[in-house]
Amino acid sequence: MRVEDAVGCVLCHDITKIVPGEYKGRAFKKGHIVTREDIPHLLKLGKEHIYIWEVRPGFVHENEAGLRIGQALKGQGIVLTEPNEGKVGMIAEYDGLCSIKEEILLAINSIEEVVVATRNNSRPVKEGDKIAGVRVVPLVIDEQKLDMVDNLAHGSEVVSIKKYTSYNVGIITTGSEVFHGRIEDRFGPVVREKVEAYGSHVIQHIIVPDDAELIANAVKTLINNGAELILTTGGMSVDPDDVTPSGIKKAGAEIVTYGAPVLPGAMLMVAYLGRIPILGLPGCVMYHRTTIFDLVLPLVLTEQVITRPLIVKLGMGGLCLECDVCLYPACSFGTGA
Repeated sequence: MRVEDAVGCVLCHDITKIVPGEYKGRAFKKGHIVTREDIPHLLKLGKEHIYIWEVRPGFVHENEAGLRIGQALKGQGIVLTEPNEGKVGMIAEYDGLCSIKEEILLAINSIEEVVVATRNNSRPVKEGDKIAGVRVVPLVIDEQKLDMVDNLAHGSEVVSIKKYTSYNVGIITTGSEVFHGRIEDRFGPVVREKVEAYGSHVIQHIIVPDDAELIANAVKTLINNGAELILTTGGMSVDPDDVTPSGIKKAGAEIVTYGAPVLPGAMLMVAYLGRIPILGLPGCVMYHRTTIFDLVLPLVLTEQVITRPLIVKLGMGGLCLECDVCLYPACSFGTGA
């Protein structure tokens, strides 16, 4: 309808004002009743014709459609924003790990005129972070397409935030040079800091020489003392003196994988002794800000079982670019998770 003919009519969508480099925001809100005084402003915004609200059975307005899609996709830890120019944001309700059901998301985005944009999967997020945005392309959309979204999502929590579990953590530092005091242990403090940042607690730290039997005994001691996650540092290379993997195996643990397609972090070991995860950490964790440990630790702390296929998947995006200023997790590292 011509703007001059729209006086008294109801806008069916927000109208945006853009001043390049200065401002972008809502000039007129959906539901606004057009007045004669509005006409010059609308013309300055480049609106010689505007859409007005005309209810048609079987069609849904963009704002309502965005809310409906958001409700269909949202899982635990997600709150929705109010619609703004047809867009609805999905916000993290608390700190945790972003979880996206990728196959369902792909199917939903394959529905014509439906748009769902998310963060990368399995990324640590903070309370208040924007996790996804949803909208539809037209001002009104056929309700059957929203029914398709509902059927695909079907209560599966397509977008959710997994809470971290607080673990009692035991650390084993291996290395005769540390055990005999020839060098200071710099590994343990780094690992402790990363663990405690997620709300877990280090209950004991044992230092042992490069001896498989003593490493195995240290594993058993930590478990007897209540450790629910064990992290070993040092002794993960292929040198003959590095026997940490042998010690972990001697303790009775089942090795899931030794090696990961991630740089830095290729020498990671993942094992389980019963239900207790044991991570053998490569030396890079000590001196690189972001490594394989930063990718795997949040998965463990959200009670995900680490499998060989999961580790293999990390190869896509597994190359850290070692930027001068580390922006992880707002970067490509670990996007295969």
